[in-house]
Amino acid sequence: MNDVGQSQPAPPAPPVHEQESESAAIAFRRDRLLAALTLIAGAAFALALPFALRAGAEFFLPVTAALVIAIAMVPLLEWLERRRVPSALASLLCILLFIAVANIAVVSILIPMTEWVRLLPERIGRIQQTLAPLFDVYASLEEFIEDIVSEFGRAPAGAPQTVTVETPNSMLSIIATSAPFAVIQMLFAVLLIFFFLAGWTRMRQRTITSRGSFDGAMTTARVIQQVVDATSTYLGTITMVNIGLGLVVALALYLIGMPTPLMWGGIVAVLNYIPYLGPLAATLLLALGGLMAFPDPWQAFLPVLIYFSINLVEANVVTPTVVGKRLTINPMLILLALSFWAWVWGTTGALLAVPILIIMRTVLEAAGKPDIAGFLFEEGTLISAHHEEPHDAPAPVRE
Repeated sequence: MNDVGQSQPAPPAPPVHEQESESAAIAFRRDRLLAALTLIAGAAFALALPFALRAGAEFFLPVTAALVIAIAMVPLLEWLERRRVPSALASLLCILLFIAVANIAVVSILIPMTEWVRLLPERIGRIQQTLAPLFDVYASLEEFIEDIVSEFGRAPAGAPQTVTVETPNSMLSIIATSAPFAVIQMLFAVLLIFFFLAGWTRMRQRTITSRGSFDGAMTTARVIQQVVDATSTYLGTITMVNIGLGLVVALALYLIGMPTPLMWGGIVAVLNYIPYLGPLAATLLLALGGLMAFPDPWQAFLPVLIYFSINLVEANVVTPTVVGKRLTINPMLILLALSFWAWVWGTTGALLAVPILIIMRTVLEAAGKPDIAGFLFEEGTLISAHHEEPHDAPAPVRE
């Protein structure tokens, strides 16, 4: 007879491979849950961010523009600091150079543009006379179509609609109403650029030395340098190309007698910062300017033909040769970035679209892109599993 206090024998422990399989399954479910929560939070953030940026454009737009300009000017700042120029003085010199270039561009474009805007209502009659042959062709074609439609017994077309051209407001009144707010934003952006450049060296050193490991510090330093190099290289080379394009266009327009050719060259140079859409806008503006300046239809469209020829050479020969393959970006990404930032911040957003895209691409390439396809169809996590196993890692258990 067994004693009452005798303990029962313990159940046999499960095999080791079953324990490891169960632990792996629990870890997989935990990782998938965390990845799902991260994906949901990221999707909510991505959906809310555009509306937040658009609603807070008065703050986010000058801040973003100032940061992009400041990052592009870091190489000049470092060049001055290597020649033992104090950081504050070097930052001030960079700011003064930027303001001087911006003022020259604004004065060369805005002052002549004011006269063109003033003359636009007076030149509408000339534009109509210049386009009269085209209107006659269109009227003949419309009459021919109406005759065909009437032959088939359909109702004739209705009375033509009257289009009223509203005289635009004067440039002076537009500047007077928007100047105070624009001056405040510009002053805020200039101060932000100055303080960013003045504290750039200390901020970079603090960011690198605050990392917990040597590898983290080296990765941080490499990412910072890649962002600065990519942004400054793109903006520097594109600026040189656009200035050359503007000067060549201005010279060609001067030779054919186009009024204020320097203004048109400046407009072409500024709009060329916007890929695809900028040259199209410049073509439309030059067509309007040619119609206002020349009474002959063939001569009126000569500025457009000249610009189209020069832009064709620049876009297909000069820019690919100067920029090279290092800054080549997928055209679909450029179009998406242009449409997004133009919707958020208008024309200024379109100008900043490509530099922002370069910065984001550089950071994502260094930090790693989330593996959304792997989360949905393969591993179940947002981190790509395609990496090499370390040499000292244990071999997987095989059943």
